[in-house]
Amino acid sequence: MSDDWNYVKQYAVLAGYRLMVLANRVGCEDEFLKTLHDRLLAGLDGAIHSTRTIMDLQRQLLAGDDSEGTIFCQLQGEEEILACRTIMLLDELEIDYFTYEYRVNGGEWHNALSADCDGIEVSYPRTVALSEAELGLLATIILDIARETGIAISAARVVYD
Repeated sequence: MSDDWNYVKQYAVLAGYRLMVLANRVGCEDEFLKTLHDRLLAGLDGAIHSTRTIMDLQRQLLAGDDSEGTIFCQLQGEEEILACRTIMLLDELEIDYFTYEYRVNGGEWHNALSADCDGIEVSYPRTVALSEAELGLLATIILDIARETGIAISAARVVYD
């Protein structure tokens, strides 16, 4: 029963924060902040959907015969997906250190190696977190969501040095 309660509570908390983000978006006049709000809302919608799926699978597991263990396995998978969820508000940087490649926001892979007469250089871009001034009131909401739900939220931009 405690697991059921945790996901019901998680659902309620996520839905509450979703309403808070919607209300905060109404007062935004900056298009950049509206975009960040929209992306946070989409991420919260995904987390809410995952939470509802987990609760549904728990009900199926309690009510039905799962002799093959498929419902149990699906439940474990959904719980792992929710536990590893990260909401990306701006840029996502993926680096493959084995091949010396990187890509931004799921785009094409780029090589970080360069060579000249002085030798070989590896230069990856980096991410820089948006400041509280750039995020405005959304900064406090993001911190509260991450602290209370355990869902990571990234608000960073890629910078090329």
